[in-house]
Amino acid sequence: MAGKLDSRLAARVQTKKQTVIAAAHQRGTIDADTFVAPTRYRVAMVVTDLLSSPNGTRERQLIRGEIINVIHSEDGMAFGYAEKDGYTGWVDIGDILSHPQQTPTHMVSAARSYAKSTPHLKAMGAVTPLPFGTRVVVTGTDDNWARIAWDGGKATRDLFVPLQHLRPIDQPETDPAAVAQRLIGTPYLWGGNSSFGIDCSGLVQAALLACEIPCPGDSDLQEAAFPDASGPYQRGDLLFWKGHVAMVTDATTLIHANAFHMAVAYEPIADAIARIATQGDGDVTSHKRPNYGATT
Repeated sequence: MAGKLDSRLAARVQTKKQTVIAAAHQRGTIDADTFVAPTRYRVAMVVTDLLSSPNGTRERQLIRGEIINVIHSEDGMAFGYAEKDGYTGWVDIGDILSHPQQTPTHMVSAARSYAKSTPHLKAMGAVTPLPFGTRVVVTGTDDNWARIAWDGGKATRDLFVPLQHLRPIDQPETDPAAVAQRLIGTPYLWGGNSSFGIDCSGLVQAALLACEIPCPGDSDLQEAAFPDASGPYQRGDLLFWKGHVAMVTDATTLIHANAFHMAVAYEPIADAIARIATQGDGDVTSHKRPNYGATT
């Protein structure tokens, strides 16, 4: 009998024709009429929403260059799962490209950057904003500018990004808390995953994935994924409440994306615990410590 999976992670969809389609790798774990091999697509928009249904609410977001594995499409929408964490949902098919020939080589490591049509500091040209984590294909350099191949679906053109804002994909970050701190002041956005707008679990996931530490998309999934911690708070520890997560930056301070500040903000740990309890959202439910290896 097929086991029950969290609907956010079950690559299964009921089509308009009432046929249930699932990803081939889930054969034997969920029930479906048809199992298909997913087609890999790369996100083409700077940021796109991952929706609960074709006309549904934003559940999470994907950033340009990330992979979504599509198992079904209809009426201009595609259903699939994000390669980074297995999270499922619908995206506008116009926001994604079939698997490109070139694989991204670099990521935006600054909180926010931009690509423009001409290099050099004072040169004019159209500007495209790029959030932290955007994946790009660097084909060369022009002084302090990286030349990137910008694939828009119909043609590929060259754009230019400040070299200082990029890091090679094969050189991951080493301090998740430092990554989270880089995003201080980012506006709070429920379901957000970019440095244009982010929520509590999006911040934690961005920080961990930048360090190549696997991390689910939602706070309850994150709480279940990591081992319990004991003793004093350490940098990089995670504190969970029902529906919320924060990251410890030092023994007395945390950083979190939260609706109280409507931004990514620092807060004394004791103050946050007291405030969240006072506003009726309960006590800390767990203290977790992801395996940071040499970073702890």
